Amino acid sequence: MRGDPMVNRARQMLLSRQSALRASCVEGPAPAGGAGDGCPPVRGALCPPRELEEVEAALERIAQGRFGGCEQCGGAIGRQRLLAVPEARCCLTCADARARDTDR
Repeated sequence: MRGDPMVNRARQMLLSRQSALRASCVEGPAPAGGAGDGCPPVRGALCPPRELEEVEAALERIAQGRFGGCEQCGGAIGRQRLLAVPEARCCLTCADARARDTDR
């Protein structure tokens, strides 16, 4: 799977998002009132930790050769889904079922 162009493209997308997310954690602006009030600026206010965790988990799945397999049913996650949402853990069928269960 490592030589698969789709996996390489997904990996590059994930690395780019990881870099952007990490930068927002480090370079996020200080909250209002943080400048000049005697307190150091608070960094990381913009960091979405869950999104960063999902991106890093997807990169780990690529490294382990498990990328593209549904964690629910064990089937393949569609290539188009992986290109659209490379951090996806489930195929569309399982993701839809999970969403319906959550809505109840």
